[in-house]
Amino acid sequence: METLSTVAELRGQVRAWKQAGARVGVVPTMGALHEGHLSLVRAARARADRVIATVFVNPIQFDNADDLATYPRTLAQDGQLLAEAGVDLLYAPTVAQMYPPGFATRISVSGVSEGLCGGARPGHFDGVATVVCKLFMQTLADCAFFGEKDFQQVQVVRRMVTDLDLPIEIISCPTLREADGLALSSRNRRLTAAQRQVAMALPRALAACADEIAAGADVATALERVVQQVRAAGFGPVDYVELRHADSLQPLATCPPGTPARVLAAAWLGDVRLIDGMAVPTVAG
Repeated sequence: METLSTVAELRGQVRAWKQAGARVGVVPTMGALHEGHLSLVRAARARADRVIATVFVNPIQFDNADDLATYPRTLAQDGQLLAEAGVDLLYAPTVAQMYPPGFATRISVSGVSEGLCGGARPGHFDGVATVVCKLFMQTLADCAFFGEKDFQQVQVVRRMVTDLDLPIEIISCPTLREADGLALSSRNRRLTAAQRQVAMALPRALAACADEIAAGADVATALERVVQQVRAAGFGPVDYVELRHADSLQPLATCPPGTPARVLAAAWLGDVRLIDGMAVPTVAG
């Protein structure tokens, strides 16, 4: 695996691959890799001839300076994992490479970015859309792979690609979970042992909520039960628990049979913010 840090080097390598007729896939990450990221690499290996993984902790998507400062950075370990997973090229640019002096552009995607994490973290998805667009243009990849744990992020990226006519296919992959149901996340490593035991309450409450809604339960009541359950388990503030349409991300007050929907949540354990979501089982009307 080759490791590059400049756009010029990256494009030179990709140009050579494409001249040889290769289909190029990219897996954008912020590092601190876990099995969830590696599952995206495997998906990319299955659908592309050459795979690029990017590692870049993007400062403009953080609304909290402390969160940016404490975000885990494990590039050496990440590189070893990616090489073992069969990545052809690791692109790890510096902040100066991504945002040189005078950089003054932001991409804002309305609609799907509103509310949920977009409401709790102002400007977050502008930062996500901007860096992802740059990575797409820098790598010139044919397809990109994202995990569904960050469900709103996937929808923001899809909308951006559609609206800007970017020539890249977006492929979303299922959330990987621990044996007790907790969604794999780089932030999990910041949980204490006690917090880790509490954390499993979130996916359990969401799974039960999704089943209740599919069975016809009152949506508002089912969502409020999730808030009560995770707080009782030991979570701190709950940013949101909402039912959204799985495609448009429009809020749903009811969920008629056959509606593609997801229950999405974000809540705090100490200074760690966990997000998760569950698809509502589809029941034919």
